[in-house]
Amino acid sequence: MRSTGRQAGFTAVLIANRGEIAVRIARTLRGLGITSVAVYTPDDAGAKHTLEADIALEVPAYLHIEAIVAAAREAGAQAVHPGYGFLAENAAFARRCAEAGLVFVGPPADAVDAMGDKIRAKATVAAAGVPVVPGRAEPASLEDWDNFPALIKPSAGGGGKGMVLVRSAAELPEAIASARRTALAAFGDGTLLIERYVESPRHIEIQIMADTHGNVVHLGERECSLQRRHQKIVEEAPSPFLGPETRARMGAAAAEAARAVGYVGAGTVEFIVDGTTGAYHFMEMNTRLQVEHPVTELVTGLDLVELQLRVAAGELLPFGQDDVRLTGHAVEARVYAEDPARGFLPSGGRVLALREPGDPAAGGSGAASPRGGAVVRVDSGLVEGGVVGTAFDPMMSKVIAWAPDRATAFAALDRALAGTAVLGVVTNVPFLRALAAHPAVAAGDLDTGLVERALPDLVPATEVPGEVLAAAGLVFHAMPQGDDPWDVTDGWRVGEPAWTTWRLESRDGVHEVRVRGLPEEAADVLIDGEAVPARVRADGAHAPGPSGGVRLHVTLDGRTERYLCARDGDTLWLGRDGASWALTRHLIGDPGDRPGAAAAGDGAVRSPMPGTVLAVKAQPGERVGEGQPLLIVEAMKMEHTVTAPHDGTVTELAVRAGQPVDMDAVLAVVRRESEEA
Repeated sequence: MRSTGRQAGFTAVLIANRGEIAVRIARTLRGLGITSVAVYTPDDAGAKHTLEADIALEVPAYLHIEAIVAAAREAGAQAVHPGYGFLAENAAFARRCAEAGLVFVGPPADAVDAMGDKIRAKATVAAAGVPVVPGRAEPASLEDWDNFPALIKPSAGGGGKGMVLVRSAAELPEAIASARRTALAAFGDGTLLIERYVESPRHIEIQIMADTHGNVVHLGERECSLQRRHQKIVEEAPSPFLGPETRARMGAAAAEAARAVGYVGAGTVEFIVDGTTGAYHFMEMNTRLQVEHPVTELVTGLDLVELQLRVAAGELLPFGQDDVRLTGHAVEARVYAEDPARGFLPSGGRVLALREPGDPAAGGSGAASPRGGAVVRVDSGLVEGGVVGTAFDPMMSKVIAWAPDRATAFAALDRALAGTAVLGVVTNVPFLRALAAHPAVAAGDLDTGLVERALPDLVPATEVPGEVLAAAGLVFHAMPQGDDPWDVTDGWRVGEPAWTTWRLESRDGVHEVRVRGLPEEAADVLIDGEAVPARVRADGAHAPGPSGGVRLHVTLDGRTERYLCARDGDTLWLGRDGASWALTRHLIGDPGDRPGAAAAGDGAVRSPMPGTVLAVKAQPGERVGEGQPLLIVEAMKMEHTVTAPHDGTVTELAVRAGQPVDMDAVLAVVRRESEEA
């Protein structure tokens, strides 16, 4: 990214955000010689963004406007950068900053208001000549809409929350009720609009930048069609669908939409594009920096955060529309704390070991050139030893690749994802690799429904490979709990080593493995009744400790594989090629030996994700039917209803509303009717 290196009018800027975007903003501030001020909540003390900033101040919440304004004043900041999410599109926050004498690094509050309401935004841009999707907004009646398929949307919301697809008039009443419930819960405003649904749609957005002197330019487009439940997963620039003429027309329309509301700063105008005809219509405008802004930075060579700061300081844009050049191709993948094998439920935990591509000297958000002229960049909020909780959005980092052409960029992205390991937290990295390699993606034949249609082929199997089981058995075999050599469970006896049987519990079930011998000398694993020679060697340390990780070289029957390895008590995490496996060991015959969470059928109802119990819908002693809701667990803005596994009686209820729970924690026990006395 090009940078002038000149200070952008400020000596100190407060970052009203957290995670990877706060780290990314701090990086630009550091390059400009501007003091960066971070804020953090008590749960976020020691998070990466607090370590990257020059100053870090505690606030009660990231949405606490007065606390953030007070922190900015205390630190002597002249401006506040909101990042994205939280208060980034809050007009009241922008006005409060102005009242306090702080520059809000974003558009004027009136522009935020105009584009924050979908109904008002559509009317505004339509008046400016920008094409919009045919639709109807409340207070007009929605119930007699007859143009199907249709999409119902909350007027006040974003991020796909509350959207409902309707294909017939019979579905309309319930769809309206569902969308209104979600809108009220998420945004405090139940106002809806309905639009004609575009079949096989592509989601293409235009990045614009505007200064306070009336100059508006666009920086090309981003293809954001790879989505799941209206949430973007992989984004790229430029779009493989648009030609130069369409790009110019859409860019001009986006600039007109920005001028229509007196826009200043970075913004994104989102269009829905018919994948057959190429017709495009305005969808909404995001009045902030986008998650996917790095792909635009890599193809334009511009630092969008620096431009935001300079525009906020009153400077002229240093270039015009004719100066914008798009070079090569960039693609970004969002790394989430979620488990695709469990229906993409949120995950979480402590980061025991972390490996990310890119240059560590760049603060975890650097770039490296693997080969073939490709560049890889990682924007990350992760730090080894940090905790990924359930109170915030599950996105942890972004892996971005640039190359001279699209195919090379996707190949570089795949290599970078294969080199990513977050042990201690289940991630979607294997899913991302499968998606990037899908034939339709490779061909650029995209639409917003592709991911849902292809899910069976994209979600990796949870089955633990035999070599991983062997590695886990051997590694645990080599890890005594104390210093007494007699504590080593190596099966030693006079004559020859004996077989030791372990139960290894993973997400997909319980596996028994038999091992004997010493791992760094000569060991065997029993596979299908045959003793297979095995050996384990650790780089740099004899065995992984309670945090951090080591590289393990595992040789099984003459084939050697490398794993990143970290231990958390009796659980061993192994990572390779972007995938990870957590295996908990139990020595068969030990008093503490137990079947574990995978042994279903004991009536134990377990939490499907780490989170907080939102509601308890059953009581001890209550008779329940199979599938009856028992509890609601909430994590990362997602609610999950936990149901009875079978007919029976609730004999135990181990939690209460408001209580935090770990993944697989026992919530309740339901005794089958046949077991009842």
